[in-house]
Amino acid sequence: MILQNISHLLWFLQLPIFRSVEHQEEYMLRALELARLGQGAVSPNPLVGCVLVEGDLIIGEGWHRKYGERHAEIMAMDSVVEKHSIAGCTAYVSLEPCSHIGKTPPCADALIKAGVKHVVISTVDTNPLVAGQGIQRLRDAGIDVTTGVLKSEGRRINRRFFTSIEQHIPYIILKWAETADGFVGSQNSTSKWISNVTSRQRAHQWRAEEDAVLVGTRTAQVDNPRLNVRDWSGRNPVRVVIDRSLRLDESLNLFDQSQPTLCYNLKKQEEKSNLTYIKLEKDSFLMSLLLDLTRRNIRSVMVEGGAQTLHAFIQEGLWHEARIFRSVQTFGEGIHSPAIHGQHLREERIEDDRLIVMINPARSIT
Repeated sequence: MILQNISHLLWFLQLPIFRSVEHQEEYMLRALELARLGQGAVSPNPLVGCVLVEGDLIIGEGWHRKYGERHAEIMAMDSVVEKHSIAGCTAYVSLEPCSHIGKTPPCADALIKAGVKHVVISTVDTNPLVAGQGIQRLRDAGIDVTTGVLKSEGRRINRRFFTSIEQHIPYIILKWAETADGFVGSQNSTSKWISNVTSRQRAHQWRAEEDAVLVGTRTAQVDNPRLNVRDWSGRNPVRVVIDRSLRLDESLNLFDQSQPTLCYNLKKQEEKSNLTYIKLEKDSFLMSLLLDLTRRNIRSVMVEGGAQTLHAFIQEGLWHEARIFRSVQTFGEGIHSPAIHGQHLREERIEDDRLIVMINPARSIT
């Protein structure tokens, strides 16, 4: 009988632990959901969301909204109506609180000062400026710290940030539209649109979410793109063009200096207003380009073509994600779409187009 009672007691004592784990994941999911709201506005900073919980009640929420402005933890504390309730609460943060002074003071210090008793973290910040120091500072102040809650999800939403920090190159997204019979353009380059209007709007949304958009010489010359955000709201990306021999005419839209533009070449180094020419060596041209983008705090780049440029990135294994619009159109002949092999991530219908998303397992950080 005594053994049976002890057994029941042990079972009962475990229940709050299991409920706690479930609750931790629920609150962290909310923090991750909030973090995503900063996409396209906070780079080169990471996406961060924070939820403050007292008992089972959420008393405050916040996310990092814009680079240079207050971080998620501060936003969450500012949102609390009864400030005294912050003392003794639990903070759920999608990324380790910062411990250094950047554009804003350290968030770890702010949590300590507010009297938070427990901090639950999804992912450790691998930025050398933080790298566990925020966690250590919290623990040194007597705060309980739990890490690794929904770690894979936390790494995934900040894949651009972690890739840049850990692989020293931006997160590279390859994007193109192809016909049902596998062409990205007609032989005489007269065909302009392959994907439908809604798919093109989605592509403009993506531009607003990434730091830079890159095209090669032929695409710049034939399509004369503007590479800005017209069919979506958001910031324009940095435009990047590869023009090794400087064959492109400066009357093209890319050189109108309406937004920051980088031209990588083999011939000259020159800087104008919103237009910079960067000279690179022929050997390891693409890798040198990516390393330079990282030095410029560009965390992500979407490569929009053309076929030869896309093929070069694929050939060198310099890609993390591919987004392919497959149309119902057929050309019969033309410029073949790039051959790519990766892990199928998802597929969706966009009216009569099919969007296929693949990832490169060799460069995965999750």
